[in-house]
Amino acid sequence: MTSPSEIPKLSAPSRVTTVDDLRGPAGRLEALLNTGRDDAPFAALVCHPHPAGGGTMHNKVVYHAMKALNAAGVPVLRFNFRGVGLSEGEHDHGRGEKDDVRAALDWLTARFARPILFAGFSFGSVVGMDACCGDARVAGLIGLGLPVRAVGRDYSFEFLSRCTRPKLFVSGNRDEFSPVDSLMAAWQYAAEPKRSVLIAGADHFFQGTPDSPGAKLDEMQAAIRDWLAETFGL
Repeated sequence: MTSPSEIPKLSAPSRVTTVDDLRGPAGRLEALLNTGRDDAPFAALVCHPHPAGGGTMHNKVVYHAMKALNAAGVPVLRFNFRGVGLSEGEHDHGRGEKDDVRAALDWLTARFARPILFAGFSFGSVVGMDACCGDARVAGLIGLGLPVRAVGRDYSFEFLSRCTRPKLFVSGNRDEFSPVDSLMAAWQYAAEPKRSVLIAGADHFFQGTPDSPGAKLDEMQAAIRDWLAETFGL
């Protein structure tokens, strides 16, 4: 039997365009849009990891998450948080970055006027899910490499208890910022419906480990595609 991740998607011309009119409270936000099908039922937003670790919208995990969403014909917006790349403003330790996410949601709503799927990696998953939970425009959320503790930063996930939209969590079982026991405890905060996927032998960046070499980004993408197919029929 063919799994949802193996079902070929409808092909659609997709191109990358520069977004010049995305502005948040701190100023212009550098952004890219991967176009999708004109009749796509959703638009999507993907957020990047912590800038202190070099996180930008060009991060490999962010890029592969975008590709998984775009393969379903969905237009996908990526942007740099304030103070990153050409985005104006200064890093605000997750506070102002939530407003950047809301500005991106506003831009997608004005451009496409359709429900939005959110995906974020690491810091981007925490900030983005917090901003998106309870927002009626957001139909589903994906948290990739949800961090529990990273470089002295502790993260809290009580906000997930009020998030009743479908949620997918994908992490590696060798994630150095989220030991499995701590990660499971964080996932338990989340309200239903939710799905949690642990990828064997994957670290925080979905790369392999000495006992399980080779990147695991394909497995991360497969988890996203399966969830999109089964939850939203994409």
